[in-house]
Amino acid sequence: MNLKTIGYAMGITILAAACNKYKTQVTESGLKYQIFDHDDDARKAKLGDIMSFHMVLKNGADSTLRDTYKEGNPYKMVLQAPQYKGSFEEGLTLLATGDSAKFMINADTMFAKIGQPMPPMIKKGSELTFTVKVVSVLTSEEFQKKQSESAVKQKAVDAKTIEAFLAKNNLKAKARKTASGLYYVPQVEGAGASPAAGDNVKVHYTGKFLDGKEFDSSKNQGKPLDLQVGAGMVIPGWEEGIMLMKKGEKGLLLIPSGLAYGPEAYGPIPGNSVLQFEMELIDFSKGQPAPAGPPVAPPTK
Repeated sequence: MNLKTIGYAMGITILAAACNKYKTQVTESGLKYQIFDHDDDARKAKLGDIMSFHMVLKNGADSTLRDTYKEGNPYKMVLQAPQYKGSFEEGLTLLATGDSAKFMINADTMFAKIGQPMPPMIKKGSELTFTVKVVSVLTSEEFQKKQSESAVKQKAVDAKTIEAFLAKNNLKAKARKTASGLYYVPQVEGAGASPAAGDNVKVHYTGKFLDGKEFDSSKNQGKPLDLQVGAGMVIPGWEEGIMLMKKGEKGLLLIPSGLAYGPEAYGPIPGNSVLQFEMELIDFSKGQPAPAGPPVAPPTK
């Protein structure tokens, strides 16, 4: 066999291996998938582990419904037992750290199994594709440790960012810093007492990034926001900041990311964003302390 023949044979072998690598396969339960990258020695996720992965979700018309690469943060989820045969979660159980794959799931089946109506951008009988790249696989303990370490580092970064903003805008002399890292700059004095946890407050607000770009405002909605402070209805920076104010007071809250939306993107707000809120406490009334609930963000556009 000459060198030319050997080279041709090697090319055929490599091509066959590549085709086999990317071919569409089907699990016993009916999940269709393609594996792009896989490392047998990498850490594979077990039920209860936290998986971080980038995902591009497309509908049957190849329109992108979600792209975590553009969002700037990978998606994080606790790996649980598949909800039904051929589910997305079943596909994740095939993957390890660094792996990438595509899962193809019938839209009708998926929405019927999860008990939700079909969204208008997804056609009946179409196929959804989930292209996934696994970033990390961590136990719950490892994930919590990593989050805590990241939060400590980010708090220092946010403090420097806020200090620079105050200096640039000549606000350092007026600004008050709390133990949590929240900064408050009084602008118009109020009178009387401040709200306490459980009180019902009426506030106007305008939320901006530090570059001045507005992302939300109650004034654009034509009415102030009514809420109960101390009940976990809003982000921690709001809770603390509102209880620093008096009736009729106006002020500026500079909220580090750890007291706002944290490392994850929220609507138009990127992860780890330091935010400024122009606040006005219009009125408040005494209420009954309520049990804390899950944090709910101020409304955004």
